[in-house]
Amino acid sequence: MKDELLYHLEDKPPFSISLLLAAQHLLAALGGIIAVPLVIGSALGLSSAEKIALVNAALLVSGAVTFVQSRGIGPIGLRLPAVMGTSFTFVASAIAIGNSEYGVAGILGSSLVASLVMIIGSFFMPQIRKLFPPVVTGTVVAMIGLSLLPVGLDWFAGGQVGSTQYASASNLMVAFFVLFVVIALTQWGKGIFASASIVIGMIVGYVAVVVLEKGFGLDLGLVNFSGIEQAPVFALPTLFEYGFAFPISGIIGMSIAYLVTIVESSGNFLALGEATQTKVSGQRMKSGILCEGLGSAFAALMSTTPFSTFAQNIGIISLTGVASRFVVAMAGILLVLAGIFPIFGALVVSIPLPVLGGAGLMMFAMIITAGIQVLGRVEINKRNGLVISVSLGLGLMVTMRPEVLNALPEFIQVIFKSGITVGSLSALILNLILPGREIVKDEE
Repeated sequence: MKDELLYHLEDKPPFSISLLLAAQHLLAALGGIIAVPLVIGSALGLSSAEKIALVNAALLVSGAVTFVQSRGIGPIGLRLPAVMGTSFTFVASAIAIGNSEYGVAGILGSSLVASLVMIIGSFFMPQIRKLFPPVVTGTVVAMIGLSLLPVGLDWFAGGQVGSTQYASASNLMVAFFVLFVVIALTQWGKGIFASASIVIGMIVGYVAVVVLEKGFGLDLGLVNFSGIEQAPVFALPTLFEYGFAFPISGIIGMSIAYLVTIVESSGNFLALGEATQTKVSGQRMKSGILCEGLGSAFAALMSTTPFSTFAQNIGIISLTGVASRFVVAMAGILLVLAGIFPIFGALVVSIPLPVLGGAGLMMFAMIITAGIQVLGRVEINKRNGLVISVSLGLGLMVTMRPEVLNALPEFIQVIFKSGITVGSLSALILNLILPGREIVKDEE
């Protein structure tokens, strides 16, 4: 493979450059991190103050776990540039528990106990790693990008399908403008302009929208500073704020969600390996899953929901060629600051969706490209063609038409609602049962 990395895994860019590069990861992750506590808080009818507390805790814990995952502490941590954040895999179980008699205390208690599934499961990762030959790895990586693409498209269009401003001329104009800026900087920029193309593109797009709305008086409806005006300057999450309850049904539901997360995170780890040109061994995966499990237990103690590796940030690495784990560790520090200084997070959240979409579309598409590159090293015979096509087809089916699961029991929906999970499980199972399986030797 041609080495196109500007900064390799163990490189340490100068502080000022690292700060700008870390900001890219912060911008890509922040929306996803705060979305889960906001969705859960709204579904449970929590007050604005309670939702803000959930968000602050999520940001602080995300930053702390990101730092440990990237830098490593003893046997804990992937030691790859992995950004951690609250996971939508747990939303359905969390809302079901929260709407019962146990409330938020039930969510936190169930999450705390069920995190043992991931902690114990981490010790089996060397065996699980052997189930991922290139035909499976490439399919999973491509499926990660394909699953994220609809999110990027909705950002690009400015919201959800059906909203009045969806794919409006102004939204598309802004998104394409940011996309072109990112393309130009990535292709022709030099040094920091190429490696920081995403954050520069977002800043340029944001400033352009503010100038058009505030300077020229155009009513684009994209900039809203109310969140910044209402956000407290400083706030610390409260330990054990809601207490804990331990409903058996809740623990079972959360345990299933943790099992699903192990599969998804395994795929993300392998995608990170491809993006950073690093061999991901079973031992490394063990350390990464252990960090996720311990981080999710810590999240419960800090009164927020469980965590997993964010796939969208893998696209930043593929696009910019910045694979330094120390840059992402700095992004973890910025997330901690966003957690204790909510006004900082509110400023980032005020970035219009089309601005995010212009960069996000490229980030997610780059993950697909990484998967295609892996599959390019695979012999596409009848057997491997079946593994790839069936797995991508099933994964896309769930991603594009999640309604196909509506008639199934709720616990089945929890397991199979993610296209990444469906595609990964399909590739793993087909590769195991079809004759001619390649035996994977774990990389140390």
